[in-house]
Amino acid sequence: MFGSLGLPEILFILVLALLVFGPRRLPEIGRTIGRALGEFRRATHDLKRSIDTELTVDEVRGRDAARPAQAPPAPPAAPSGTIAGDAEPEDSEPPA
Repeated sequence: MFGSLGLPEILFILVLALLVFGPRRLPEIGRTIGRALGEFRRATHDLKRSIDTELTVDEVRGRDAARPAQAPPAPPAAPSGTIAGDAEPEDSEPPA
């Protein structure tokens, strides 16, 4: 929990804090530190959540951009024996 600090080191720090701040201010300082740590945890959690959300949105956008666009339907094929564009339209009138 405290890394490389053992029980003797932690007790020494607590006794030193008690001597420096006194028994009346020590609980107040403890509450203040606890609130600060809680706020820090909330802020880091919110930051992590917003980064994860942005990464998810970017992944979705990337997937959508990677999809090929749907090509328009191909024009109908020309009748056999004719070249496309040479065939006369069916509703056109013959020259007079």
